[in-house]
Amino acid sequence: QVQLMESGGGLVRAGGSLRLSCTASGTISSITTMGWYRQAPGKERELVARITAGGNTNYVDFVKGRFTISRDNAANTVYLQMDSLKSEDTAVYYCNADIRKTMFSLPRNYWGQGTQVTVSS
Repeated sequence: QVQLMESGGGLVRAGGSLRLSCTASGTISSITTMGWYRQAPGKERELVARITAGGNTNYVDFVKGRFTISRDNAANTVYLQMDSLKSEDTAVYYCNADIRKTMFSLPRNYWGQGTQVTVSS
């Protein structure tokens, strides 16, 4: 069984920072793309940032220059450093990863349970 466990959410004032972490555990051969998504109340889940195993990143426009995604492949962990937070960043943040359970299997997509980020103005 594969699990993604997020941590690091919380309440912060506008302009502040938070760092989210997500660690994959279980039967894992390799992890290709890892990413962060978010869902605000009444809105659809949306991509925030993604990173490949080789370290290539892409960000959506509304977080460019403020958020930084990184990963530790040896620890099966992805991070999201969030700086200059705004009230509109308030959402549940979800970790996402494409994981191979064996070297012969196709990658399967997994989600974490989500962590709440609340930015007060």
